[in-house]
Amino acid sequence: MSLRRELAVSVLACVLGAVLALLTTSRTWVVRVRVQPAPLPPLHIVHTGAAEVPWLSALALVALAGAAALLGTRGGARPVVGGLVLLAGLGVLGAGGYGLFGVAGVRVVWPLLCLPAGVLVVGGGLLAVLRGRDWPAMGARYERPRSAARDGQPDPAEDRVQRAGPSPSDVAMWDALDRGEDPSR
Repeated sequence: MSLRRELAVSVLACVLGAVLALLTTSRTWVVRVRVQPAPLPPLHIVHTGAAEVPWLSALALVALAGAAALLGTRGGARPVVGGLVLLAGLGVLGAGGYGLFGVAGVRVVWPLLCLPAGVLVVGGGLLAVLRGRDWPAMGARYERPRSAARDGQPDPAEDRVQRAGPSPSDVAMWDALDRGEDPSR
């Protein structure tokens, strides 16, 4: 598998796992019935995954942000980001296990879907830890030129940008607008 394809697989696995985990947090996990005094009907209280396992949505967002960070980092930073994503995936797995075995009266389908979501995030993070250092980075056109900054000298292009201001005609136009005049006439 090519290095670009490995990067794409890792990011896609993290995104799919995070989205699936976020989906499970918004679904009903438990419906509890509270008996009311007569003649009132019983009260049905709905608990979502976010109410039963509050850390699940936060971990899913960490995994989603980690997927984006895998694209934006390079070299030795990628395994670190991959490690954080891996930990988030383990947390998602733990939330699914807790939902299945630690919550009374749970609807099994939603905590059960946390397990493949966690496996996807763990797989993407593990791939980034093991192979992320070798993956290609974004193009250099997104970075600032380093030639002048490395020498300790100010960059002449930055100096021109800081000295350049609005032209006298632009200033006159805004002054006319401030006075309530229409400068286009």
